Amino acid sequence: MSTTITQAMILSAGKGTRLRPLTLTTPKPLVEVGGQPLIVWHIKALKQAGITDITINVSWLADKLLNAIGDGSQYGVTIHWSIEPEEPLETAGGIKMALATGKLKDQPFILVNGDVWTPFDFAQLSQLQLNDSQAYLLLTDQATHNPTGDFALENGKVKVEGTPKYTFAGISVMSPRLLDTVKAGETAPLAPLLKQAMQAGLVMGDLLSEAWVDVGTLERLENLNQKLSANK
Repeated sequence: MSTTITQAMILSAGKGTRLRPLTLTTPKPLVEVGGQPLIVWHIKALKQAGITDITINVSWLADKLLNAIGDGSQYGVTIHWSIEPEEPLETAGGIKMALATGKLKDQPFILVNGDVWTPFDFAQLSQLQLNDSQAYLLLTDQATHNPTGDFALENGKVKVEGTPKYTFAGISVMSPRLLDTVKAGETAPLAPLLKQAMQAGLVMGDLLSEAWVDVGTLERLENLNQKLSANK
């Protein structure tokens, strides 16, 4: 039986308040980076890695996102839209809704934050074996906006305590089992579930070596665009 990971979810339901006024009329995933919407970078990178089954959760300005991206056929992928209420369900709630409605199959999936940019090759994750672990996280030491970091790494395991601490890069592989305690339709954050799994030794991880930017503010967006146009 093939254990290749064949599906991914891109988290795109946030309002992008730190990117206002841009995001008052443009959903954050459609903000342009290097001449194309941020979310298109992810879709193309996933397709390149052979991941063509992609779920995207949406809430704020959902219609604009659906109209721009469509069913994914223009990128050679199949997109399943998971449309959330006006107040998003947070990360764990959003994933659970996608699982409960069959948009995500009940098997491991790649999870990507819609507001990070990186040239990372997702093919590195498609053969990942979670075995008994519930998640695999990529961490980064490039988050200057988060100098204290989130988690520590020790022998391939992600820990809540320890030094040095790195920032979660917003790229991971998840097992649906991580969401077992979340009810469909519930608003629930992901961090407490991950921390619980870490305490039980069920979260693997690694350090991302590629360039990485959390495109969370207008200043970071401008800096990234300048860098990308200088490298053209």
